[in-house]
Amino acid sequence: MIKVGVLTLSDKGSRGEREDKSGQVIKEMVREIDGVVVKYEVIPDEYELIVKTLISWCDEEKLDLILTTGGTGLSPRDVTPEATKDVITREVPGIPEAMRMASLAKTNRAMLSRAVAGTRGGTLIINLPGSPKGVRENLEVVLPVIPHALEILQARGGECGQP
Repeated sequence: MIKVGVLTLSDKGSRGEREDKSGQVIKEMVREIDGVVVKYEVIPDEYELIVKTLISWCDEEKLDLILTTGGTGLSPRDVTPEATKDVITREVPGIPEAMRMASLAKTNRAMLSRAVAGTRGGTLIINLPGSPKGVRENLEVVLPVIPHALEILQARGGECGQP
């Protein structure tokens, strides 16, 4: 079982003015990798609150995987990548690179994504877009590698080389 946290960043969603459809897509899709959502919140696009939540979920809750949705674009309120970078200890640039590469095949707007991924302790954090379609397309790319990434990160696996 992979303990998953889903953190939706949305001013309107946090006020109950918008349904969190992106978070629901994440909840459905993580089942494919034996993921169980044990933490879920919708919070506003507030840097300090994002940092506090991510640190708590990593250090206190000891989640294996945190998937954020929203706040990765160019809007002045989009601060998820900055908050994530200030929480992680090591960046994993291949994950957002792969997501952008796959997304670019569908829309040139993918190059505007500022999503990041990285680790803090035994937790992998990945920023996803804020739309259900974007979440689905990006998770399809990275889900297959997440179990192996967590095995290596948490020293439960051996070799990274393919058999």
